[in-house]
Amino acid sequence: MRLLHTMLRVGDLDRSITFYTDVLGMTLLRRQDYPEGRFTLAFVGYGPEEDTAVIELTHNWDTTHYDLGNGYGHIALAVPDAYAACDAIRGRGGKVVREAGPMKHGRTVIAFVEDPDGYKIELIQR
Repeated sequence: MRLLHTMLRVGDLDRSITFYTDVLGMTLLRRQDYPEGRFTLAFVGYGPEEDTAVIELTHNWDTTHYDLGNGYGHIALAVPDAYAACDAIRGRGGKVVREAGPMKHGRTVIAFVEDPDGYKIELIQR
């Protein structure tokens, strides 16, 4: 077994694709409309689905906003330099919600950014 993807429901698919591709540097791997179900799926990631876990962005055509609830945590991405990643993400229009720095009660350098729908993405310096 292996992890295939994580699914996020998004209110504006094009805005989300722009964030994940232009701001976080992922590639749009595939996109498919399902007119009978009134939804579209788009898959983004850093490598092909055959080799890496990806993110499935699900857009239900009749829904423009979701409440995230209190059960969702975050997606984590490894970065070589969290400080530089925050600067780059901010420079591309991304929203940094926790600046890079050591995690509370630890030494690992982390930061958090937020996608257009409010989902948190943790950057972990490796």
